[in-house]
Amino acid sequence: MGFFIASSPHARVKRSTADMMKWVALCALPGLLAQSYFFGFGTLIQLTFAIIIALLLEAGVMLLRKRPASFALRDYSAVVTAWLLAVAIPPLSPWWIVVIGLIFAILIGKHLYGGLGQNPFNPAMVAYVVLLISFPVQMTSWLAPGELTAEPVSLLNSFSLIFTGFNVDGLSLQQIRTGIDGVTMATPLDSLKTSLRAGHTMAEAMAQPQFSGLAGVGWEWVNLAYLAGGLALLKLRVINWHIPFSYLGGLLVASVLMMLLAPGTTASPMMHMLSGATMLGAFFIATDPVTASTTTRGRLIYGAFIGVMVFIIRSWGGFPDGVAFAVLLANMCVPLIDYYSKPRTYGH
Repeated sequence: MGFFIASSPHARVKRSTADMMKWVALCALPGLLAQSYFFGFGTLIQLTFAIIIALLLEAGVMLLRKRPASFALRDYSAVVTAWLLAVAIPPLSPWWIVVIGLIFAILIGKHLYGGLGQNPFNPAMVAYVVLLISFPVQMTSWLAPGELTAEPVSLLNSFSLIFTGFNVDGLSLQQIRTGIDGVTMATPLDSLKTSLRAGHTMAEAMAQPQFSGLAGVGWEWVNLAYLAGGLALLKLRVINWHIPFSYLGGLLVASVLMMLLAPGTTASPMMHMLSGATMLGAFFIATDPVTASTTTRGRLIYGAFIGVMVFIIRSWGGFPDGVAFAVLLANMCVPLIDYYSKPRTYGH
């Protein structure tokens, strides 16, 4: 066999890209199951549809580039991209949201830069940010967790809402979200930010029905499930500890400092840690080996930067969750971080 030259980063474990991607998908299963349990069958439908579209796009682009499609499909990177996008969007988003998002992820976020290993930005997060800015209504149409709804959406109704916009009884998603009381349920982070900006106290904001337990009905269990999967990735040495722990440490320190300096003006540290996409971002998004920093010290800086940016965007930004924006901002800083965190040459 000849000497194979590849771009950094170089995995030290004797494991192929396909093996690493498969382990990422398998370790994300607990989070996927938790999301499906609390938010219905829509997540599973979106995931299946997203994987099919991602594989078709990946194969089509490789053929246009006059390269073997089978080689790109065997590395499972398109599957992981589809997986991350599918679990990040609301479960009952229209089917075309997935298609547009994956077109940006696969064509522009990945292959426009030369394919896997050359892209400077996380493809799934590129797609998510484009969708969130372009279609804010569809991208914020989360349903209330199943235990807060009188009648959870069935598998058939979920399929019908995604692909037709209406359930079998002819009701639209907005009508289902509003329900009989005329109040649309928002995610805990969104609801808390809206309440605080309206002048309500923290106690008044937390008195809403979606706040119970640690960080909102359903969301704390989803984050704990992704935490369990992330710890499995660490145990298997698929990822290193530097990025997730510095990410969570940066978010925790920033939220604790704000709680001490200005209590009652932002979410609690526990709310930040176990709500939104915190654990998904820490273990499955920020650790992307292609777009993250490649040095040991750089990974610590990179992760801490993301954690602090997530807190800033959640607290004062225009969007309830800031994981995608924080990751893309950190991706921009990677060349600078790597340049100033290079290990010293031996002997100097």
